[in-house]
Amino acid sequence: MATTFENTLVVGISATALFDLSDADKLFKEEVAKDPQNGIEIYKQYMLENEEKRLDEGVGFPLVKALLSLNLYQGKGQKPLVEVVVMSRNSPETGMRVLNAIRDHKLNITRSAFTAGESGADYLEAFEVDLFLTTNESDAQMVIDSGSCSSAVLSIPPTYRCEIPDGQVRIAFDGDAVIFDETSELVYKNKGMDAFHEHENIAQNTPMKEGPFAKFLIKLAKLQERLPMSVELSPVRIAIVTARNSPSEMRVIKTLRSWGVYVDEAFFLGGVEKSNILKAFRAHIFFDDQDVHLEHSSLVVPCGKVLYRTDSPLNKLKTTQNSQSKKIKI
Repeated sequence: MATTFENTLVVGISATALFDLSDADKLFKEEVAKDPQNGIEIYKQYMLENEEKRLDEGVGFPLVKALLSLNLYQGKGQKPLVEVVVMSRNSPETGMRVLNAIRDHKLNITRSAFTAGESGADYLEAFEVDLFLTTNESDAQMVIDSGSCSSAVLSIPPTYRCEIPDGQVRIAFDGDAVIFDETSELVYKNKGMDAFHEHENIAQNTPMKEGPFAKFLIKLAKLQERLPMSVELSPVRIAIVTARNSPSEMRVIKTLRSWGVYVDEAFFLGGVEKSNILKAFRAHIFFDDQDVHLEHSSLVVPCGKVLYRTDSPLNKLKTTQNSQSKKIKI
């Protein structure tokens, strides 16, 4: 009988997000741009020559290590609480360096996919992935558009490193267009803050629709149910860090309650800089959709950018605002 992961949190992560493959990635792009055929051969030779060379941690490494540590609570005869699948555009031959790195860092990862240049996003459903982390924006966009699972683009590791208590997993989420759908965000973008607050206050007893990270958050909440302690004492700590403030905060709490999701901390900032909160919270990762927040937050904690669907009205608004900004500068 095939293995299934109905009650297991499955994280798919690209090799470039798990390990620091920046030198190899740079070499590949530069050489292939000059000559595709010869460039691939140069890259292949580089990977083979460095096969035994240890890879440093990538931006997603601390989160993956922390999540895998939750399997210490796995009961006898039960499925793992967390499963990690490494997805790589390397061929199996050039991917040996990645497999060696998994062993070097003593990560309990047993599943991987090497696709020789093809997108690993096509195989996420086959692996029952709940969250896909990648450094490739086109792969993340494909996943967001398909709705197969939650996905985010990881950038460079932060310059500051938080001291996170051993045995804990600390994940922070933005609200609108991340765990909630983009309806409220569109009200704000199109009509302004006063209209947004009025809309949210009137609708505070109407749960918001699920956004691209809702299913991951709900699966994370179900994972907590498998732990041997109460949710208040869980090693998994969840925070909501949103620019919302009163009177729009009530709808957030009531929506999460309707989903059966317990969060440990919620911050309704109303313009206060998010990075200061995230540094204090000591997040393993923070998911947000806006560059204006990620620019500062990524300096203190690992961050994942949540892309909008290709057909999202927010993309059109973003394009319009960028065009207007350029006209003003001129």
